[in-house]
Amino acid sequence: MQHAFWRLRQERQARSSKPFQARGGNLSRCEHCQVPEESCICPQRPKVAIKAGFCLLMYDAEPLKPSNTGRLIADIAPDSTFAFLWHRTQTDPRLLALLNDPQWCPYLVFPGHYAQPTQSVLSALDWPSQRPGRLPLFILLDGTWAEAKKMFRKSPYLASLPVLSLSATGASAYGLRKANVEGQLCTAEVGVELLRMNDEIAAASALEAWFLLFRENYLAVRSNPL
Repeated sequence: MQHAFWRLRQERQARSSKPFQARGGNLSRCEHCQVPEESCICPQRPKVAIKAGFCLLMYDAEPLKPSNTGRLIADIAPDSTFAFLWHRTQTDPRLLALLNDPQWCPYLVFPGHYAQPTQSVLSALDWPSQRPGRLPLFILLDGTWAEAKKMFRKSPYLASLPVLSLSATGASAYGLRKANVEGQLCTAEVGVELLRMNDEIAAASALEAWFLLFRENYLAVRSNPL
């Protein structure tokens, strides 16, 4: 299961001076699904083909957090998910190459009211009619809410991209961290909504089921600590 997220996680671990200490750090977790080894859900992982790409632009420690859900998108669609660390003063050349790859039509997924006046804000995909032959590439800013806002404001290479603004239709089922904004969705839930927007209902259902299975087993540890 060596997809882009796990390669990024290994890169981040390699330059850490000490192990990342998350809540429940004394648990022996499955390296891939991040739930206790005795509750490993890896054999139930779905894999689907999707007509879109996902680009996880991740704040510094985010790949190390067992509660991260961006990796769940990479789990189900490993061949079309990309992952990069965000740096304020540096930009990974591989990320820039991806954004300029003619097969993709990039969208920066973020609430539209944060967009600059020069940025176009969309509430629906426009690629089928305006950009034939290119698939949507959904750029997700993966971190805490404060970190995501910082990435949005301080990434000039994203400023020319259209902002795709989602309207949450219900409360988040995440529950692994406290949300700073009412109605805020976790990264995997955003992925579900984007797949639905792209008319990929089966893939959206697979990701939602995988997210809920992860959530159930992750939270079970808090309810029944060792």
